[in-house]
Amino acid sequence: MTTDRIADVSTGTDTTDAGRDSADSTAEYAESRDTTEGRIYHVSGGDWDDVLEDAQHDERIVINMGPQHPSTHGVLRLVLELEGETVTQLRSVIGYLHTGIEKNCEYRTWTQGVTFVTRMDYLSPLFNELGYCLGVEKLLGIKAPPRAELIRVLLCEINRIGSHLVYIATGGMELGATTAMTFGFREREEVLHLLEYLTGLRMNHAFIRPGGVAQDLPVDWKEKVSEFVQVMDKRLPLYDKLFTGQPIWRNRLKGVGYLPVDACLALGVTGPVLRSAGLPWDLRKIEPYSRYDEFEFDVPTSTDADCWGRYLCRVEEMHQSLRIIRQCLKKIEPGPVMVEDRKIAWPAQLSISSDGMGNSLEHVRKIMGQSMESLIHHFKLVTEGFKVPAGQVYSPIESPRGELGFHLVSDGGTRPVRVHVREPSFVNLQSLSAMSEGGLVADVIAAVASVDPVMGGVDR
Repeated sequence: MTTDRIADVSTGTDTTDAGRDSADSTAEYAESRDTTEGRIYHVSGGDWDDVLEDAQHDERIVINMGPQHPSTHGVLRLVLELEGETVTQLRSVIGYLHTGIEKNCEYRTWTQGVTFVTRMDYLSPLFNELGYCLGVEKLLGIKAPPRAELIRVLLCEINRIGSHLVYIATGGMELGATTAMTFGFREREEVLHLLEYLTGLRMNHAFIRPGGVAQDLPVDWKEKVSEFVQVMDKRLPLYDKLFTGQPIWRNRLKGVGYLPVDACLALGVTGPVLRSAGLPWDLRKIEPYSRYDEFEFDVPTSTDADCWGRYLCRVEEMHQSLRIIRQCLKKIEPGPVMVEDRKIAWPAQLSISSDGMGNSLEHVRKIMGQSMESLIHHFKLVTEGFKVPAGQVYSPIESPRGELGFHLVSDGGTRPVRVHVREPSFVNLQSLSAMSEGGLVADVIAAVASVDPVMGGVDR
């Protein structure tokens, strides 16, 4: 009968000839296609009440957080599958900041490699330089002079404080604590001013070189470092006052991003994330390098295994770094800062000029006017570089984010055959899924901040 084909006023479904297909019980509500991010539906017309009733239990939303997102620490892309506000699946997508630093190192001399690796983890560049140079020195069978080793420790601990300050500043800002950002970057500016005074540059220093350091510290370095320690002794307690005892900050972090010690070990996670789960694994204690075995300091741990525990560990690590810096002030004594072997020591005999660099007048006079052999040697050392005996080595150190290791391979030439970095940010990112799935979208922000990834290191 034709009356069967008129519009159904109770549901609004069009049952005329033109709309008959949409009323067919066998027709699908919408066309769909599967993509790498999930199933996508193209909906046009139909009975929305019935569609939503069918979909509300088994269909989930897939969204992108990043790569252009202020809370993903650079250019990290997180593909989130959501059911309401709950994260059911999280996948990290990386590669947006790829620089090819490892491959670039294979086309430069061993010394020039320092200027590349320092740009990987740009929040802790001195650690990249130290790990790389320790590997080169192992292949060469040499050791930096005592003064140079202690200068390296001093610079790295100052750098560790600066890195942890950025963690608090950015993590606090992402969670709505804008005072954390202003406090954190105010203190980090003190760190960068000091590093600029000691090395000549605020970041990407290329100051630690194979065989020692590029140049000696300024004459009044002790006074400048002492002033920095006094300033930080006054300002670090403010973080406890502003955050540690603050119920909103505590409730925002406690129980969020939980990752127990067995999960950390299964995923290869190191650094404050591992120590916040209760394991006091710190390479400065476990496998001491650069005379760290001569220093007295504690390895902060927690059993919370969450964002709160990671915050507490990093704050205490800053206090322990200040403790190491104070010991450096007493331990560093006069002496050379580069190995005596002139076939390796480059650049040689630097003195600070108006631009912070420059060869000493004595050295210039010798190579330019007194010794043709010295001039030839200087030219070849700068242009070709020194040869490193064939072999391979793995050199790990404790960076602010965990175990930073350099695998270097030499064929006996003036350039590396292979440079591969075990970057802690890259490895630790594996834990984001375990931390976030089952939690809320808002807690993903806290979990990312607690891992403290630097995408320059991830995408090296």
